[in-house]
Amino acid sequence: AQVSSSSVRSSSGRKIQMRIVAKDQNSRPSLDELSEFKKSDSDTGSASLQIALLTKRIENLTAHLQANRKDYSTQRGLKLLLGRRGRLQKYLAKEDPAKYQMTMKGLGLKIKSV
Repeated sequence: AQVSSSSVRSSSGRKIQMRIVAKDQNSRPSLDELSEFKKSDSDTGSASLQIALLTKRIENLTAHLQANRKDYSTQRGLKLLLGRRGRLQKYLAKEDPAKYQMTMKGLGLKIKSV
């Protein structure tokens, strides 16, 4: 992620230094990177693709938290994403065990026995 600094004047006229992190959308993975998890070219929401997208976002947030250990709002966001990914994994394992195994191996995640 790119980090840039800019100065802004507050309403009281004081000069405030601001850091802008993730100015570009590198924090969100693109669908092109995860084509192996798509069912078809127009697939944007299958369970395996959502798991892959969440995994990439989780990896980015984990890297951010290693540098910023006290960023508690990001910690909360990470926990929410982990919960959402876990629910999707449980759903995919129940509905399509073969697709679940393929998705977990493709992402390098542990396969949970249900």
